[in-house]
Amino acid sequence: MPNPRVVKSLDELRALTGQEVGASDWLTVTQEMINRFADVTDDHQWIHVDVDRAKCESQFGTTIAHGFLTLSLLPRLSREAVEMHGDFKMRVNYGFNRLRFVSPVPAGARIRARMTPQKVTDNEVTWLVTVDVEGSEKPAVVAEWLGRFY
Repeated sequence: MPNPRVVKSLDELRALTGQEVGASDWLTVTQEMINRFADVTDDHQWIHVDVDRAKCESQFGTTIAHGFLTLSLLPRLSREAVEMHGDFKMRVNYGFNRLRFVSPVPAGARIRARMTPQKVTDNEVTWLVTVDVEGSEKPAVVAEWLGRFY
């Protein structure tokens, strides 16, 4: 059950700049999720969807999630990590300054997101987001994610 950190205002978030403010629950990335993402994006590259071939030919020994699948899970994971309140009606995704797919997410692996505000203004936040793979030394994703407040 998610238990996000509640941040009651942009001023409170600003005071937390540079500190990790929350981490999501662990989420299992299943082969079914990978297959459904492949269907939606029409990206059926064998490293994602051909379990038998990946077992034999991939350096990972299994299929891996699309990097963009991992990225697309950020809204869910971030809601589990941090619940934002403040003097705004809505928040929107404004894009990324930097984004790296550092290591793969094997099918069946569990991931979580850790959120650190880097910069907070009256209408924008820059988050450092790190997506961890359980049991791996390297994260799957490291990104500077921009959010706008309206």
